[in-house]
Amino acid sequence: MAEITTDHKANELKEPEKIELEKKQHMVFLRNTKSIIGLSIFTFFILVAIFGPLLAPFDPNKTSALANAAPSTQHWLGTTNVGQDIFSQIIIGTRGVMVVSLSTGLIATVLAAVIGVSAGFLSGWGDEILSMLTNIFLVIPGLPLIIIIMGTMTNAGLAAIILVISFTGWAWGARVLRSQTMSLRTRDFVEAARASGESRLRIIIFEILPNLTAILASTFIGTVTAAIMSLVTLSYIGIIPPSDWSWGTVLYYAQNNGAFTSGQWWWYAPAGLCVAFLGMSLALINFGIDEFVNPRLRNTGMNAKILKRRGVRPRVGFTPIANSNRDNQGHLIKKKEAH
Repeated sequence: MAEITTDHKANELKEPEKIELEKKQHMVFLRNTKSIIGLSIFTFFILVAIFGPLLAPFDPNKTSALANAAPSTQHWLGTTNVGQDIFSQIIIGTRGVMVVSLSTGLIATVLAAVIGVSAGFLSGWGDEILSMLTNIFLVIPGLPLIIIIMGTMTNAGLAAIILVISFTGWAWGARVLRSQTMSLRTRDFVEAARASGESRLRIIIFEILPNLTAILASTFIGTVTAAIMSLVTLSYIGIIPPSDWSWGTVLYYAQNNGAFTSGQWWWYAPAGLCVAFLGMSLALINFGIDEFVNPRLRNTGMNAKILKRRGVRPRVGFTPIANSNRDNQGHLIKKKEAH
């Protein structure tokens, strides 16, 4: 009994050290340059989406006599062929893009977690059925299926778009989570929890899911990126009603009214740059997560920063080798003595 008490006290003493170590590990992600840049850009778009109606100087549907005008102090990004303010369309369209992408990412990640973790933790017919369902959705091409489903729906709103994209975008994340869960379910801490009589649900929630946090975050980011591209593509080809403003809707009107051929760059370039910058921010966040999870990538980045502070430039190419005193056959070369 004395030994058990001593071990318990030792664990209590080590608990603050574990908490401090976890804080330092999380700070590695927050101090990562890629993560900081990506989170800053992503936060900017979220703020624009929240305060969009307050920032937009005009109603995006309001027409005026000032048609096809270049950027000016009155219209920062110019006007369309019917005098609509493009800057207001971009600002209002940001909310639609962020709402659809974040909602889709959340729903698809939850579906992927439920199906993938359940398939990985269970065995027998449960795993086979869920794995077969995942494989079916992996084989089905996502974008053509979305186009077919959206084409059969009349006056589909944002809620329908979110559900359709979520329904077709969860499978790849579920496959990754299943494989990782299968490797975790045989670990010692899971076996100990199972031996102590804990239920399957409790083991999944408190033992499995905390070790899948990074993969869940990466799955969410990947799904958000896919949702953005799907929304912009569907809007650009006219599947989504043009009344629902998004960056793809701006590109749709620009294409139909000849902005690409007439040189009206202010009509299509801002929307394209918004898509590029938002995608870049998500990619940078994903790179930061990879460096946070992978010790090799994290150590490589930290070593590069240390060398940069010391003024040492990393060598590119082959590492030079000192001249050997042996010939090609490995025999020792005797130096000639100077007379």
